[in-house]
Amino acid sequence: DPCRNFHCKRGKVCHVDKQGKPSCICQDPAACPPTKDYEHVCGTDNKTYDGTCQLFGTKCQLEGTKIGRHLHLDYMGSCKYIPHCTDYEVDQFPLRMRDWLKNILMQYYERDLDTSGLLTEKQRSKVKKIYQNDKRLMAGDHAVELLLHDFEKNYHMYVYPVHWQFHQLDQHPVDRLLTHSELAPLRASLVPMEHCITRFFQECDGDQDKFIALKEWCHCFGIKE
Repeated sequence: DPCRNFHCKRGKVCHVDKQGKPSCICQDPAACPPTKDYEHVCGTDNKTYDGTCQLFGTKCQLEGTKIGRHLHLDYMGSCKYIPHCTDYEVDQFPLRMRDWLKNILMQYYERDLDTSGLLTEKQRSKVKKIYQNDKRLMAGDHAVELLLHDFEKNYHMYVYPVHWQFHQLDQHPVDRLLTHSELAPLRASLVPMEHCITRFFQECDGDQDKFIALKEWCHCFGIKE
């Protein structure tokens, strides 16, 4: 099969011509496999697509047009009303995000106790110190005052989770800079729950160079180092 090891970018599929040569052509959105409701996604055109296959297939067919250039994955789930993010809300966002990142690592650590693989040995040793701290907050919704108090009292517990998330995102390429496309997976999954995340990422880019450096990322989360 000439298409076996022939890679096509998202929105395109491999096609073999009459001479048996493979090439990439646009995915027909109508030919995408059926999806469940929870697999629906919202495009930046504020239109709900059955899944990423349909979204990127549509984007490919619009290649070369203004609409196609501006069509991207906005967030996971069907399109819905996303409220405006106020100044107060964006100021409180890092409190919730830091707590969320810390709790993700707690869950990874607990799951690794049974079946290892989510964290490396070095990551486990770092998270173990946080996990064993008796003062850590339990996962759940917390009042802003409680989160702020815990951050001030147990500051050291929040440094690694913030660094960890940066390096999880910094993959294409690994250059200590986060691009829009590297941030997209995290943003797309959180927008329906955290409507301030878009503005938060925009304001994290202090010098407005379209990249978020590690120093800018840490500054946004109140990490001094």
